[in-house]
Parts: sequence; structure tokens; C-alpha cells
Amino acid sequence: MKAIIGFCALALSLAALAQAATVNTTLTVNATAALSSTGLTATGAATLPNVFSGSGTFSGTLPLASSGTSVNGTFTITLSGGTLTGTLSLPLTLLEALLSGTASGGAGSATITGGSGSYSGYSGSFPTVSGSGGVGASGITVTLSGAGTVNTTGGGTVAPTPTITAVLDAASYTASIAQGSIFVVKGTNLSASGLTEFSFPLPTSSSGVQIAFTPASGGSATNAYLVYLYNQSGVNQLAAILPSTLAIGNYNVTVTNSGTVSAPFVVSVVQRKPGLITQDSSGSGLVVVQNYISATELDVDRFTTGTVGGVTISPAKPGQALIAWATGLGPVTGGDNTASAGFNFEANGVNVQVIVGGMSITPVYAGRAPGLAGADQINFTLPANVPTGCTVSFQISVNGVLSTGTFLSIGPSASANACVATGLTTAQLQSLDNGGTLTAGGFSLEQFSDNIVVPSVGNVTETIASVAGGFTQVTGFQLASYAAVTYQPGACYVTQSSAAGQSTASTTTVATSITYLDAGAVTLNGPSGSNITNAALTESSNIYSLNISLQAAGITIPPAEAGIPNASIVSGTYTLKGAGGKDVGPFNASLTLGSLLTITGGLPASVTRNSGLTLNWTGGNSTDVVEIFGLSGSSSSGTATFGCITTAGAGTFTVPASILNQLPAVTASAITAGTSTGALGVFSSPAAAGNSLFLAPLTAGGSIANSTFLALLGIEATASYQ
Repeated sequence: MKAIIGFCALALSLAALAQAATVNTTLTVNATAALSSTGLTATGAATLPNVFSGSGTFSGTLPLASSGTSVNGTFTITLSGGTLTGTLSLPLTLLEALLSGTASGGAGSATITGGSGSYSGYSGSFPTVSGSGGVGASGITVTLSGAGTVNTTGGGTVAPTPTITAVLDAASYTASIAQGSIFVVKGTNLSASGLTEFSFPLPTSSSGVQIAFTPASGGSATNAYLVYLYNQSGVNQLAAILPSTLAIGNYNVTVTNSGTVSAPFVVSVVQRKPGLITQDSSGSGLVVVQNYISATELDVDRFTTGTVGGVTISPAKPGQALIAWATGLGPVTGGDNTASAGFNFEANGVNVQVIVGGMSITPVYAGRAPGLAGADQINFTLPANVPTGCTVSFQISVNGVLSTGTFLSIGPSASANACVATGLTTAQLQSLDNGGTLTAGGFSLEQFSDNIVVPSVGNVTETIASVAGGFTQVTGFQLASYAAVTYQPGACYVTQSSAAGQSTASTTTVATSITYLDAGAVTLNGPSGSNITNAALTESSNIYSLNISLQAAGITIPPAEAGIPNASIVSGTYTLKGAGGKDVGPFNASLTLGSLLTITGGLPASVTRNSGLTLNWTGGNSTDVVEIFGLSGSSSSGTATFGCITTAGAGTFTVPASILNQLPAVTASAITAGTSTGALGVFSSPAAAGNSLFLAPLTAGGSIANSTFLALLGIEATASYQ
């Protein structure tokens, strides 16, 4: 449960659900036991999902005296808001099995008989409890587990203290919240177990739960409107809508649960922060867009045409009308706790642009979704010449504030039943639409030279070389991260980071549909003259990397960053060798570097955003991928980065003014003074087609046929943007 529960379902209703008094759960105990003359005493940790978050401290005693064929004892689970007490009955055969290190010996049972504090009056039954254990150097270890139910009726009067771990917008899952937008609060003890959704008018308090925003500078608190309370399977999260009337600034956010108040959590409130809802609720990946087919059919945007789970799907088409779903477009007048009659920001002086594959589109409607609260919809029509593909970049801009980058699936024609992705068949795309996954490997050998301005030093020329990559398993919702899929030539994207101080609270990592695979030890060898021999890549969370060299005139390079002594990237063949790991077996990959691009006239030191930017070049193979990128901004205004994809054979590319105008203006003097930053660069991937593909076996069976080992070489220079 990471976003508004079934955000598209929210578009249909906000039905209230009564919280059940009896919850299904599993009692799990991991303890260390000590044997004395009176019995067995165990201490450790216990979990009861849906009853309390996290784990409690377990202590239990089993006397030596038995009752027939069983040993009966008592236990206590201590929690921050009280205790749970109960009885435990284990067959002698199971107890003997635990002490001997075997898992056989029958099953016992457990009962919750009561508690104190917020758990006063609780009861529960676990009819079958089994486990494992043994005697080792650390003593006697015991693990017990059993499914059952707990009745929470009559819970006590002392509630555990709520703890906030994150306050994030409900779309991109980053810090800072827009006026009138939907947001989530993550933490522990924020609400009672179960799920409660609210209907209109949304309350500011329910079951003793409320979310308050108090100005950091002091003043009265304002309560948010509650959308749902969720506390199940170890996840405790609240969703709410921030009133549009709350002033911009920094706030201390607190959650009150049954009379106890959390410690304050600092949050920044901004006027606008557009966030696109994504289909895996990760904040990135495939965006939630509906393709208009007819007045009675709106397809969810996917890769192929069909039906999944009773919902019709299809890729978008050039010239088609679409609806995107978001939150954070800005404040509105009237209440935020009732169904909106609709408010078109675009028609009321707010500049909203939809950016598809680098093309800017003015929407027909961009504002509050009629019948909802806090939710925004953007209605727009794709141009006939829109870039097509399965991972076309998609963002929205509201008065120059950009959403996090996502992607959209667009078929090549009005009659197409599927989008087109290099290296993937329609059958593979259908599998992704039905919940399948793709596994790929991708490593990149990179080197770029740049001429940068370093404050207090001046112009510095440096060359940086490295290699990095790994193996991933992705669902269709994160297809743009699949290493075997390339961007379509002509596509552009823009990403934007927040200004310093705009977001004073840390973000929370949101689970996405990407899994990184263990490939064991990986080494790199280079051609004669590179001085790269059996260089080991460093692994971190199954992502592999190595600094090859860092050279900077006039600057001392720390040894940890300098890379391999006397190493450099030269023409010739490079080979990666994997020893094999838990997920990926042994593999070998190689690529051969040939001619590089030369930018005609070099990179300009200044870019006029309204005029676009045309670059010409020579060299390279016609199929080489070329990326033009740039960035500008400052710590006070935020930083924006653009990228455009083409091929070396084109010999030229013009970055549209619509892309460049999304970057902040920065002057050369501000860059020299160190108050702003600006850069422009060109990268090329000079590996010939098929030169860099390799096969890697999977330990579970099968192989990864489309893994790539590519090179990315280029130049970068400081540039101002006017």
C-alpha cells in the first residue's frame, strides 16, 4: 500500500469501510532460551502483523513439570504502548525436537489471554504452533510460528506513541507537499490495525487520529483532511489532503493517535508540485493514463491491446485524446474535503504543459478532477508527429515546475495493436501486460573530458573514466530501466531537482518493480596501452562499478577516486568476466572501440534558450547512439537537466526551445562565482550493432540473451543559459 489505495478506484468512490474487531495474523517468536532447575526461560522478539507494527520483546517460561504429554507455560510481549499476555502449550515431543535441532515432534498451541495499556482486553487463539531450534555455541535458539486470530475489541486507553518516518506527496513520493494536494504519512503506531477509507465530506479526525501542520515559526495548527487510515501487514500509512488555504512555508507535522502525539516532522509546503500517478505506485515508470476510445471506453495505457483483470488496455496512438492523472497542480478555492466541481488551472492563468518525448502540448483541461478532491486530471491530444515507442518520456510542467519523469506507451499508428520496443516481440510485451517480467544485463564503459569552471581555481580540464552496471529483473511498469530497450531517436526529456531548503525532510525509498541480481565477482580487462588487467569491480546491492581513471590538471586526486594507476580508455577490445553468483552464472562480454565523434566548432560556452541549440558533428558509425545533455540552476532555485537522443549518422541535431526553456537561466559570472551551475555535453555509444551483445546464464535456469556491454564516450563543458 504505497499510494492512494487504488487511485483509479478513488476516482469512482470513497466508500467507508468498518474496521473489523477480529484480525487474522501470525504469531512468530525468535528467542534464545536458558535451561535451569525450574524450567526453560526464553527471551527474544515477537511479531503479530495487523495487531502491532514492528516487533515486541518476548519473554516466556516453560516449567519442567508436564501435564500429561504437554508442557504448559506463560509469555508476555512488551510493546511501547502496553503488553500482551498469554499461555503456550508445547508437546513434550516438540520440545525435545527443538532442543535436538530438528523440526519434527508435533505442534503446540498458544492463546492471548489479555494485556495492558492500549492492548487491555485483547484475546486471541493460535491453534497450531510449530517451530525449529537447536543447541549451539550461542546457546539454545528457538523459533515458533503459528497462524491465528486476535480480537481487538475493548482495547485499552493508553495508545502507543505514533512515530513519523516520512511525509511525501502521493504521486512521486518525494518530500515537500503542494497546497490542495494528496499526501501520505508513513510511520508506526499512526492508527489502529486495519483499513478505513472515508467518504465526503472528508473528516479532519477519526478514531482519535488527526494530522496537524503547525508553522515552524509558531502559530496555530491546521488539520489535514483524512482520505484513509492503513495499518496492515507491517505497513502503517495515512493519506490525507492538505487544505489549499494553508500558507506556503515550513511546518512541523504531527500525528495524534488516541490522545498521544508524535514528535514533529519538518515538512515544506509549496504552491505547486505536479506529481504524476504511476501504475506501480513507485513515483516513476509507466504513468497512469487513459486512452480515449469512445464515450463508453477509456483504455488504460499499456503496451498491447486487450483486457487485463477486467480492464481494457491499449497503447496510445498519434492524434489520440488522453487523460493523465496527477496531484499537486495547485490550490483551489472552496473546500478540499468535498467533491470538486472541477477547476481548470490552464484556463485561469496557470501555464500547464504536457511534455511527450520532448514535445510540448497545451492541454484542453488541466485541473481538479470533477467529483474528486485533491486529484487532478490533464486532458490533451497527442500530435500526429509525436515520437512513438513503448517508453516515450512523459512529464507535465506547471508554471515551470516539472513533475518527476515517467514514460508512456505510444503505438506507431492509429491501427497498431502494440507499441514497438527494440529487441522485444509483441508476445513479450503481452506477457508484461499480464504481469510478466524481463531480465537483462547492462554494463557501460564511460569516459568523458570536460572543461569546467572551479570557483577559486578557474578553468580546469579533466578526464573521467569508469565502468558500471549489473543485471536487473523488471516488470512492464519499469520497462524504461530494461537495459536491452533503447530510447527512440529524436526523443528528449527534462528532469528537475528541488531547490535547497524546499524539502527539509528526507524521502523514503519506495519499492519499485526492479530487482537487482547477484552475479558474483566481475573483472575488467582492456587492450594493450590501457593498463587495465583483471581490475575488480566493486559490488554494492548487486550494482557493480569501478573508477578507471580521473585526471585533472592542477588538482590533486584522492587515491580512492583516481582509479587504476596509469589507466586510460584507448581504442581496442575490452572484456568483462563474471565469476557467477546466486542469480547469474559465469559470463564473458566484450566490446571494441573504434572512431569517436568530433563536434564541429566545439561546444558553445553560452546557450540561448529561446533559439534552440543546433550541434553538428563528424565521425562515429552511422548507428551509434548520441545523447546531447545539459543542466543549469543553483542551490536556491533548483537544477534542471535535459537530454536528447539521436544517432551519429544524422550528423546534426537541434534541441528544441521548448526543452531548453525548462532550464533556469544562469550567467557565466554566476557560474564563476560558484552561486550557479551550467553545463553542456555530448555522449556517443560507438559500439557497432551486435558488437556488444552477450549471453549470461541464470542459475535458476534459462539465460539472459540480450545483455549489453556498451561504451559511452563524450565531452562536456561549462555553459551559461540565457
